[in-house]
Amino acid sequence: MIATKLPYKILGGIVPCPGGWLILPARLAGVTVVADEPEVVPTLLDVLEYKPKFDAAAIYCPIGFHDSPSAPYRICDDEARAMVGWPRSIAVRPTPSRASLQAGTRAEAQAIEPWLTRDDFRRFRWLREAQREFQPFHQRTFFAAHPDLTYVQLNDDRPLLSSPYQQDGMLERIALIRDKLPGIEEVASRTPPPGSAQVHLVQAIGLLWTARRIAGRAMQRVPLDPDWDTSGMRMELVR
Repeated sequence: MIATKLPYKILGGIVPCPGGWLILPARLAGVTVVADEPEVVPTLLDVLEYKPKFDAAAIYCPIGFHDSPSAPYRICDDEARAMVGWPRSIAVRPTPSRASLQAGTRAEAQAIEPWLTRDDFRRFRWLREAQREFQPFHQRTFFAAHPDLTYVQLNDDRPLLSSPYQQDGMLERIALIRDKLPGIEEVASRTPPPGSAQVHLVQAIGLLWTARRIAGRAMQRVPLDPDWDTSGMRMELVR
C-alpha cells in the first residue's frame, strides 16, 4: 500500500501540565496555520508516539542533559535568560544533571545539586521523562523551546514585562499571536482540556509559532553552535 502524502504539515506546540503534557496540534498549508483541538496525554511517550506524526514540534522541555553537575544553567539556558530579560528571565529555570534526576530521594538530589529548590523538584516528573525517553533521532522532529523566548521574538525581540499567569500578561501574548498568526488566538478562549489551564494553552499557542519556523527551516538556535551531551543530543533551545 502506497502512503498518501498529506497536502499540509502537522505542527505541534507541547507543554507540561498537571495532567501530563498538553498537545496543541495544527496543520500548516502554505503560510496558513489551522489549530486542531488541544488534548492532554499522561506521558511523554504518548507525545512521542502521537498520531498523526508531527512534521515539526516545539516542546517546552529540556532535551539534552549534563551527566553530572557543572553549573545550574546550561549554555543555552544562560543565553535564553539574557534574551528574555528581566523580570521574565526567572522563567528560564536551571536544568538539573542526569545524576540528580536519577537520585533515589529528594535529599540525595539536593546533596548532588544544592541549588535545587521546591519549584525545581516540582518539575522533576517531566524532566525525568525527558532524560529517559528522548533519543537523538527524536531531534529530527522535536525541538526544545521556551514560551517566553518565543513571545520575546514575537514582540520584535523586546522583553515582555508581564507574566502569563496574570490577565494582562495573557492579553499581551494573545495580541502578539493575533498579529503574527491570525486566527490561532481563538484557541486561548477555548475550555482547557482536563489536567491543564489557560496559561498552558497560551504557552502552547506561542510554541506553534516556533513549530512553524522549524517547519520552514527559519528557526534560530540558541546558542548558534550548541553543545552535545554524552547521549548524542543537542543541548539547545530554538525560537
